[in-house]
Amino acid sequence: MSKLLPMLGLMTVGAIAIAVMCDAPRPAAAVAAEPVAEPPAESPVLAAARRQAESLHEAMHATLRIVHHQYFREDEGLAIPAEILKGVFDEVEKHQGITLRWLVVDGQAMNTDHKPQDAFETAAVRALKQGAAAHEAVADGVYRRAGAITLSNECLKCHVPRRSSNDDQTAGLLISIPLRP
Repeated sequence: MSKLLPMLGLMTVGAIAIAVMCDAPRPAAAVAAEPVAEPPAESPVLAAARRQAESLHEAMHATLRIVHHQYFREDEGLAIPAEILKGVFDEVEKHQGITLRWLVVDGQAMNTDHKPQDAFETAAVRALKQGAAAHEAVADGVYRRAGAITLSNECLKCHVPRRSSNDDQTAGLLISIPLRP
C-alpha cells in the first residue's frame, strides 16, 4: 500500500491540473520554435498563454516538491517523482497540445532528454543559471517558457552528487503552448 501512495498522490494532482486546464480552449498541435531577438509583443492570446504557463509551472513545481518530500523514499526502489510526472506531461500534451519537459540547468542531466535541444533552450539555461525566474520567447505561433525549478538539499545527492555545498541549485521546466488568434 505504501508504494501506491506516490502514484495516487500524483494521479490526484495530475487529474486536478488536467481538469483545470480542460476549461481552456484546446490549442493546435505544438510546433518546434526558435527564439526571437526581442520580447514577445503582448496580446490577449499571448497574455492568456503566459498565465496558463505560469500556472502550470507552479502546479508542477509544487507537485514535484510535495510528492518528493512526502512520498519518495530512495531505498524503496520507486521511480523518482520527476520521472512519474512525465506521465502527467504526456496527458497534458495529449488533451491540450501543450508540451512540458524538464531541462537541466545546474548539476547533471538525469536523462539525456533533459539537455538543451535548440537555441532557445540553450539561452534559457544561461538565463536560469544567472538567476532569472523564467525565460520566454514566441516563434512560429508557439509561446515557449522555461521556468526555474528549485533543487533543494534533498534533491542534490542525485542531481549534483559531487557538490561542494548544500545551497539550492536550479533545474528548469519547459512549457510550449501553441498560440491561436
